[in-house]
Amino acid sequence: MIIGICGGTASGKTIFAKKIVELVGEEFVLYLDHDAYYLGLEELPPSLRCEKNFDHPDSLDNALFITHLQQLRANQPIDQPIYDFTTHRRTPNTCRISPKPIILVDGILIFAVEHLRWLFDIKVYIDAEPDIRLTRRLQRDIFERGRTPQSVIEQYLKTVRPMHQQFVEPSKHVADIIIHGKIEKHNTGLDLLVTKIKAYLADVSRATPAYTGQQTALEES
Repeated sequence: MIIGICGGTASGKTIFAKKIVELVGEEFVLYLDHDAYYLGLEELPPSLRCEKNFDHPDSLDNALFITHLQQLRANQPIDQPIYDFTTHRRTPNTCRISPKPIILVDGILIFAVEHLRWLFDIKVYIDAEPDIRLTRRLQRDIFERGRTPQSVIEQYLKTVRPMHQQFVEPSKHVADIIIHGKIEKHNTGLDLLVTKIKAYLADVSRATPAYTGQQTALEES
């Protein structure tokens, strides 16, 4: 089962995904971040790379991402690219990732790309207020991605906000589940999704003897 988790920048998508992993069990759930598939900007001088519009669907290698999701669905491992957000380049290394029964895909634009959207069995949209998202974005990009406050704010006004209005916000209407406000441990939408996941895993365990032991652990949790 492939589950897409979409929403504006810093809306709480990763927190939501981690709660699913916590409630279901990491042995059953694989987390993938669409951000790992940004196209490298090696052809641009370093001074111009930060000017790129990173909030447009064309800024990501969606063809490779779709191929990798199809491979994981077919129970095949992938070699995920590693993107350096400081230099805006892909590193020479990749990360070998093995499939799991549940795949969580996190990204602001995953519902805006039609052929990617078709791959999701369940689509979740995390809806958060713009001022909350901007505050979280500042904290994340400064401390985790080596950005300056001024560069983060300039990017937000120039591309993040307009691209959100053009691509991200409209994708809310294709979601199966919409999570509003603060994400709590026992959020109704979260509980509903976890119930669906556990029902799916129960069906898989009955159909696949290899999962019997794992399903016993799931039921005990």
